[in-house]
Amino acid sequence: MIGYNIILALLRRKRKVKALVRSITKGKKLLPSEVDLVQGDITDKYSIHEAMIGCNIVYHAAGFPEQWMKNNSIFEEVNVSGTQNMIEAAIEQKIEKFIYTSTIDVFKGEKGKMFNESIIDDQPKGTVYERSKQKAFQLILNAINQGLPAINLHPAGLYGPGPSDSPGINNLIVDLKNGKVPMLLPGGLPLVFSEDAGEGHVLAEEKAEIGESFILSENYYNLNVLANEILMALNIKKKSPAVMPFPLVKMVSTFGEWMAKVTGKPPLIPKGQLHFLRWGAIPDNTKALKLLGWKPTKLEKGIKTTIKSLGI
Repeated sequence: MIGYNIILALLRRKRKVKALVRSITKGKKLLPSEVDLVQGDITDKYSIHEAMIGCNIVYHAAGFPEQWMKNNSIFEEVNVSGTQNMIEAAIEQKIEKFIYTSTIDVFKGEKGKMFNESIIDDQPKGTVYERSKQKAFQLILNAINQGLPAINLHPAGLYGPGPSDSPGINNLIVDLKNGKVPMLLPGGLPLVFSEDAGEGHVLAEEKAEIGESFILSENYYNLNVLANEILMALNIKKKSPAVMPFPLVKMVSTFGEWMAKVTGKPPLIPKGQLHFLRWGAIPDNTKALKLLGWKPTKLEKGIKTTIKSLGI
């Protein structure tokens, strides 16, 4: 979803774009025809080197954002080793700017309090995904000291137009529309509209200094508030579903994780998802607003645009 919207933001500026895709056929279906498609994978060093030939700027938005996998090694392979492959190729080919998509999860934040880009959390986070992104970000920071011309973007939870195989807020919109949300999970999350995430990356490439980091987040929302906004945008005149008590959620999540190991199917409530919703820290977007001139879309407009893009 981020890579797609980065491409659109670049094309709006009449930039020439080459995209590394794992499937040319799928790439042709999803991306505008003017994009030059190169087949490869960030876990394949040779394909990365080939794809970077002729490029002066690289956007590394590839990553594995799931909160559960039967085989957790894929987080290390894609998010950590894949990032190291990208770093090595970029340094070897003397790339002028390297724009890296990190996450807000790498920063230190406390429940109910605002946090910014100033303090990187030096303690291992609570999920395999988060820990893999922590490792990857540290690789980037180390590489900056060795000459990698990197700029880092840290998006909040994504929603909005763009292809995605990962469950998220777009799925919540569809499920609320279809009456498939009997209860909400406790907690909330910060959000960023997908088109704004793409634009924020390109603004950083254009305006930021090497080594800087920027949080991309519009605001923080409790899930019941978010659900009410979605229902209003859908013209469904009823209150949001009730919030499930945390002890019950924890029991369902624990049992689901155990069953997932047996069946190989994702749990109903992954522990990682519950962990993120319970974090409760509020990202501060001031730096992106002031230094990049970034203008995030308000939730009401973003939800309406997302509903239109989903065709519901």
